[in-house]
Amino acid sequence: MPFLIIAQDNDSFLLTLSEITVKPGHDAQFIAGVKAWKDCYLKNEGNDKWNIWKRVQGEGSVYTITGRMANWAEMDEQGDEAGKACRMLAVNLIMPHVKSSHYNIARFIPNTSRSAAFSADTEVVWVANFKTKNSRDFRECVNEISSVMETTEGDNRGYWYAVMGGSPEVADYFVSIPYKNFAELDVERDGVWKVYENEHGKEKTDALRDKFRASVSKDWSYMYTLNKKLSN
Repeated sequence: MPFLIIAQDNDSFLLTLSEITVKPGHDAQFIAGVKAWKDCYLKNEGNDKWNIWKRVQGEGSVYTITGRMANWAEMDEQGDEAGKACRMLAVNLIMPHVKSSHYNIARFIPNTSRSAAFSADTEVVWVANFKTKNSRDFRECVNEISSVMETTEGDNRGYWYAVMGGSPEVADYFVSIPYKNFAELDVERDGVWKVYENEHGKEKTDALRDKFRASVSKDWSYMYTLNKKLSN
């Protein structure tokens, strides 16, 4: 998720997210298993790309593996030969250390997202998730705020995604905000609502914020760090 998370452009695409919760005390074995699978995959000249992010907050040890598809037709493909050659490594060295896994697909929303490419030196992302009860109002609010951010700062701060289906507890939308490192979080800058208020005044800001809050039933956020050694 970025989280969302991988190299961006101005075209929409599908982001795959596999969230894996590792069994307590099995973190080192899980990492070793993923490393062994990656080594096998590259040795067999596999071409797929992915990023692996570790969640910073919350219960347990949670990783999210993100990938990219240009369209739904890629779901019809049967997998490459490298993946098939290394399948048993995943079965024997990774799965015994997995407590649970959750798979989702999200579509990138370019018109409200940061246009600058996702930087190669990004190692931290802050992902905010939103469960909505009025998707139209939510999108209108995000569009309005994004327009102001583009005008005042020259670009948006994060990459927006709409989740394609999923279980009832899954977010409907999320935004991934990239940082080079944790130190960048110490840099003080106005929040998006303050930026909007500076541009349109307090009365209009309060009205838009009330509309936004009314459109959301639940929201939550996590930070993730990129594991470059396990990513490809």
